[in-house]
Amino acid sequence: MTRTIVVLEGDQTGQTLLEEGLRVIDPSVTGVNVAFKRFNLSLENRRATKNGVVNEAAEAMLVAGLGIKAATITPEISGDVGSPNAILREKVDGTVIVRTGRRIPGVRTVAGAYSPIAVIRMAVGDAYGAKEWREGTGDDEIACRTETITRKHCRAVSEYAFMYAEKIGAKVFGGPKYTVSPVYEGMLKEEMDAAAKRHPNIRYEPQLIDATYALLLAGHGDAMVIPALNRDGDCLSDMVLQMFGSIAGSESLLIGFDESWKPRVVMAEAPHGTAPALFGKNVANPMAMILAGASLLSYCGPEGILAARAIQESVFEAVYDQICTADLQGHSSTTEFTDEVIARTRKKIEVWGSLQQ
Repeated sequence: MTRTIVVLEGDQTGQTLLEEGLRVIDPSVTGVNVAFKRFNLSLENRRATKNGVVNEAAEAMLVAGLGIKAATITPEISGDVGSPNAILREKVDGTVIVRTGRRIPGVRTVAGAYSPIAVIRMAVGDAYGAKEWREGTGDDEIACRTETITRKHCRAVSEYAFMYAEKIGAKVFGGPKYTVSPVYEGMLKEEMDAAAKRHPNIRYEPQLIDATYALLLAGHGDAMVIPALNRDGDCLSDMVLQMFGSIAGSESLLIGFDESWKPRVVMAEAPHGTAPALFGKNVANPMAMILAGASLLSYCGPEGILAARAIQESVFEAVYDQICTADLQGHSSTTEFTDEVIARTRKKIEVWGSLQQ
């Protein structure tokens, strides 16, 4: 059976790195039977179609279940097409965004970060898309904002945090500022507590968000999964990835679930932006996009799981052997690093296949 992966093309270096990621997950490399269905989400085409192409891509992902997205430009002009991310999340009912910081061989971590730290971020609501307005004038002018979250999304963040903690052998840690906001942020804390009762074997250490930041820098080295509101998770995930030395060491996953908590739609991307200063120079690090592609293959049955592992190991083994881009103190170009990962992946898959016969 051929699985379709919806490809959401982007801008500048984001598009360049997307192409590198697609090279690695091509069936000629992995042997996994996938096909690519492309949509041009560049700023130019989003403007030309008035975001129609974004809606088309979202509909395609609902059918295929899998998508991989390049970084895109978000224009700063009011009334322009904006970011496609909010549209995509709403259309596919994306519930959580998962980013996992992990050690990169040879890269110095911050604050003793050792074991994986995953942030399970609410993908919708909260400060994003909130209604904003101002009233009054001069020094008496006030700025107002109306934010909303739903119990459904709080439950999804909490439940998946415990499921993911079980998967990676971690504890569930952190939480919202529920003491200051018992009605609004307290809803997430209520669902975290309820999920803890459903998963009694998972270690649970709830903390206020400010304490979470402070204790992350205390350097305990534990594996953690941190459920978070949308804005808290946005800030936390950036910090966590940098604790491991580079934002390029992790993929970012948007996941929508069915009623049985099985992923219905998974969209993978790199957590970084379009990096216009690096565009066309063949020096950008493609690690995150390669890992994003690998993560999608893990949803393509046993062969996909095997190929995903081969790619992930190849990425980090190459870095261990100091075959990496300049941001990780290496001397490889973007394409040279991808070529190395492809060669290692092919070798692993062939050797593992021989051992299984």
